[in-house]
Amino acid sequence: MGHPVNVGVVGCGFIFTQYCQSIERLPELRLTAVADLDLERAREAVRPYAGVDVLSVAELMADPRIDVVLNLTIPAAHAEIALQAIAAGKDIYCEKPLAATATDAARVLRAAADAGVRVGCAPDTVLGTGTQTARKAIDDGLIGRPVAATATMMTPGHESWHPHPDFYYAPGGGPLLDMGPYYITSLVTLLGPVTTVIGAAGRTRAKRTIGSGPRRGEEIPVLVDTHVTGVLTHASGALSTLVMSFEGAATSAPNIEVHGERGSLVVPDPNHFDGPVLLARVGEEGWRTLPATAGYVEAGRGVGLADLATTPAGQESRAGGALGYHVLDVMESLLSSAHSGTAVTIASTCERPRPVALPPAER
Repeated sequence: MGHPVNVGVVGCGFIFTQYCQSIERLPELRLTAVADLDLERAREAVRPYAGVDVLSVAELMADPRIDVVLNLTIPAAHAEIALQAIAAGKDIYCEKPLAATATDAARVLRAAADAGVRVGCAPDTVLGTGTQTARKAIDDGLIGRPVAATATMMTPGHESWHPHPDFYYAPGGGPLLDMGPYYITSLVTLLGPVTTVIGAAGRTRAKRTIGSGPRRGEEIPVLVDTHVTGVLTHASGALSTLVMSFEGAATSAPNIEVHGERGSLVVPDPNHFDGPVLLARVGEEGWRTLPATAGYVEAGRGVGLADLATTPAGQESRAGGALGYHVLDVMESLLSSAHSGTAVTIASTCERPRPVALPPAER
């Protein structure tokens, strides 16, 4: 575009610093202003960043300097803030999920289309060298036609370390909606969109005990499923088995494996941008580590925002709104299937995101 895109951030919570560290390193972006319900928190958050204005949300939306709004509010406020930005004629990039519900996410996309502005959505971790190298291995035919994948996230729950874990166990929380966006976004990046799902889910305890901080020992109610599993059928014909759980002490299973007719891949943790990609091929002994062959190098949270800023008009960015909506639709449908006991057809779809080439200097 020839000049940095001016970014206005709404929400100065924990993840704000991670985004700002990336924005400082990305020449495509300039941090211009921030807003938060707690103005003192906003002032403290931008103290390390010179020349950044602290505004009210209304002031930020009305500021003609702001090109794109980075929405780092809580999920329940994602749609409201996105719709305000769209009404102000600004592009919007949301931390995951795109909205609290697929219905609200659809409203955001419709409003953006009517206004002629663009929507992006985290996670952008899949744009790093980890998932992108695995994707290139698939596209290059190293495992033959993909037929299956597994995706596993197993922890005992966040109450052991988080001082205020209530929202993880309230509606809109749980292991699927908390961590599922990373895993399902990676599966769609690797194998394409999902057409049907069938799931099962449950919970073992009615209460959880906070293990750290000033509320240590306090019991909180569990109002959501804490173990969710299911099978995702991709439009390509591949089947992905998903396990998202707050019910296990640990697991030795890889975060993601992809199996093809001629080989298998171990894909790095989709919550990170990089990591080793392992390949085993039929007729060869053991696993070998692939060199990084694709993806943004040394990426951090915010690279998806930069990708949005540099994507030509009329073209969907790699971490685009259609992908974020599809992933949310898949998760809601999986929970619906788990509760009904029947398969659910996914109403939405999206294009498999464009690959990220390795920069010439890294090849």
